Amino acid sequence: LQTTMTKKNQTSSPSQMMEPQMVSPVSKDATEDLRKATGALEAQALVKQDLLPADQAQVLNEMAKYQVPQRSGDIVMIQSEHTGAIDVLSADLESADLLGDHRKVSPPLMAPPCIWTFAKVKEFKSKLGKEKNSRLVVKRGEVVTIRVPTHPEGKRVCWEFATDDYDIGFGVYFDWTPVTSTDITVQVSDSSDDEDEEEEEEEEIEEPVPAGDVERGSRSSLRGRYGEVMPVYRRDSHRDVQAGSHDYPGEGIYLLKFDNSYSLLRNKTLYFHIYYTS
Repeated sequence: LQTTMTKKNQTSSPSQMMEPQMVSPVSKDATEDLRKATGALEAQALVKQDLLPADQAQVLNEMAKYQVPQRSGDIVMIQSEHTGAIDVLSADLESADLLGDHRKVSPPLMAPPCIWTFAKVKEFKSKLGKEKNSRLVVKRGEVVTIRVPTHPEGKRVCWEFATDDYDIGFGVYFDWTPVTSTDITVQVSDSSDDEDEEEEEEEEIEEPVPAGDVERGSRSSLRGRYGEVMPVYRRDSHRDVQAGSHDYPGEGIYLLKFDNSYSLLRNKTLYFHIYYTS
């Protein structure tokens, strides 16, 4: 095989040298070695012709060591040995520009939740009004986030809530993080502070997703960092009890967001019941 390649290269032009040669399927390993060597030769030739920067040529040489998908549109996932970050590179090596089009891997898509309502609002609020930590006030302009860790004995999270007199925005997200405590915690933040926090955490993203309009259904910038189970939008929780459940996608923390940022005048009294089932 090496002798055949040497004779071919002595009588071929440089452009022909970069073309992979037809090989008899005698040895699969020999075919693979030839494909890798051809990829390295292509990178070196492009550098000599000033068509490919040296740093991108190095990436090509590294990728030639591994089995790269052959179909156009396939991807290669590369994890950094130093930071652990995962980048995605296009495997379509016909255009060197695609190597610069890498991006962070997005969180996996969430399965949709089951949601329903029931009409016994007065009975529900009367019962929860007597229980500890089941009632709170979401002030005007505020966002309350209830953090609910997955429980080792549970398989799904369930929620029920209602409000006095007025509606409230509600959405659910999932934080893929190790659970160190099963305690449910409540975080209160001003809407502008919450958005500033998210912008700092996602400053590496080129095009941050706008917070959206709770009036018509908000797709929050949280979806860039967390899995989105259900986007935030206004619920008629003063008319019917809003209920739902979601099967655990894995270990992590659910973020149940009660959004009153769109209200400039009214505080909202919230009654809620959150639990898990097996």
